[in-house]
Amino acid sequence: MRRRSFLGGFVVGAAPLLNPTGQGRLAAALANARRYSDHALVGHLRSALDEAARSDGRTGPRQALPTALELLAVIDELARDTRSSIRRELLMVGARAAEFTAFLHRDAGSPPQVTLYFHDRAIEWASITGDGPMHAYVLLRKAQAADRGDAARMLDLARADALQQEARALALTGAPPRSVARTLGQAHDALAAAAPAEPATCTGPLCAGYSENRLMAQSAICHREAGQPQQAVTLLRQHLAEQGAFATRDRAFSTAHLAGALAAAGEPDDAAATGLSALQLAAVPGFGQALGELRRTAGDLRPYARQPAVRELRRALTALPV
Repeated sequence: MRRRSFLGGFVVGAAPLLNPTGQGRLAAALANARRYSDHALVGHLRSALDEAARSDGRTGPRQALPTALELLAVIDELARDTRSSIRRELLMVGARAAEFTAFLHRDAGSPPQVTLYFHDRAIEWASITGDGPMHAYVLLRKAQAADRGDAARMLDLARADALQQEARALALTGAPPRSVARTLGQAHDALAAAAPAEPATCTGPLCAGYSENRLMAQSAICHREAGQPQQAVTLLRQHLAEQGAFATRDRAFSTAHLAGALAAAGEPDDAAATGLSALQLAAVPGFGQALGELRRTAGDLRPYARQPAVRELRRALTALPV
């Protein structure tokens, strides 16, 4: 009871993502989970998770992490005593929240074992609830961290994403470019068999926002890793020309990869200018994966360190807070 009193005061007082009705339901459930945990409460928690994801897109992972961790703590506490019919719903939201928390930790630059811990929590709760698609989705996200429709669409998208991940692994291990291109072709075929993409939310259909445009960007990254930077530049420029097609984080990440591809293609001035554009998008919210790619590009541009644009990019990256 002391633990629940603490959680009640902490979460209801510090989580503005719950409206007054949601706060009241949560306070009652923390006092008596078996009586007051219901479908409406789960809906409030689901809405809070979606709002946390939107907040992350605006202000970055470090600002969203406290709310995500609070939601996980509340779900874990309520699931101990709530009745079984609600418990399954609660843990299904919990699996989504745990995967989202893992993503935030990864993008914020936390140690890999921290990201792994939350991925494992997501898999545990997906297994308990029998949510097979979520279980498979988290395994795929774990694979991505090592460097959402109906079941048929989920399968097609999983194949497409897994195949492009395989293509990137082939490129990184020195496979011939034709092998990378063949695997990417299979990924595009798998995506073509899927239903059209939908607006993505944290608690909506898995992979809902996975689209031809996103696969194009991933294909470009594979070509960059396979030593074909000019092909990567062409694809990334075509991808980035789609205005409003993706969130700020995605634009920052793709622009950072474009800078790296330009550097590899022997265009240091364009690479540095593109890198500075990506930095303007990524620096304030702290989009860690984009910043990591920019640091990689700065390393690749070391032979051109005396050129003004390159010097400006390296100086801007050095000035970022640790």
